[in-house]
Parts: sequence; structure tokens; C-alpha cells
Amino acid sequence: MHAVIRTGGKQYRVQPGDEFNIEKLADAEQGGTIVFDDVLAVGEGDDLVIGKPVVDGASVTADVIVAQGRDRKVIVFKKKRRKRYRRKFGHRQPFTRIKIKEVNVD
Repeated sequence: MHAVIRTGGKQYRVQPGDEFNIEKLADAEQGGTIVFDDVLAVGEGDDLVIGKPVVDGASVTADVIVAQGRDRKVIVFKKKRRKRYRRKFGHRQPFTRIKIKEVNVD
């Protein structure tokens, strides 16, 4: 069984056993459990239920593997030629690493 969830302004296709990084969740503790109620679609095999905008009674349960981390640095460089304007800075996006435990449909 798989589902499409929405968190942090992004959508993820998940199924039990998946591990991935999502946008940082402030209330996430390492070893804790998170329930995502914002489920956009649920499917198993050829059967697919699409919500309007969410599927009623559906939720996804996940375990927090790493409470918080920071992704690799992305370098941002701005330049305007012939104007002596150059700016260079980096950004490291914070994340929460989760593992999907189960997809629930009532």
C-alpha cells in the first residue's frame, strides 16, 4: 500500500519501510512517532483513492530516525558584470529524517 502525503510544502509518495528527509519538524524528537493526516491519495495495486483535497480517515505513521540535521551546503553566487558587484554565501537546509511505519485507511 502506498500514499501521497503533503508536508513542508512538498508532496511525497511513501510506502512502509521508506526512509527519507523532509523539511524540519519542530516538534520531532529522535525515536518518536509522527502522524501525517494530510494524505492526498492512497492506493494498493490498481486501486487508487484520490482525496478532494485529502482522503477522509487516512493517515500515515512514521518514526523519527534523526531528530534534526542539516543538508549539504549550497553555494549562492550573485554577480553583475562591469558593476563591481559580487556576493557569495551558502545555505544549509535543516531536515528531519523519518522512516514510514504504516499507512492507515479507515
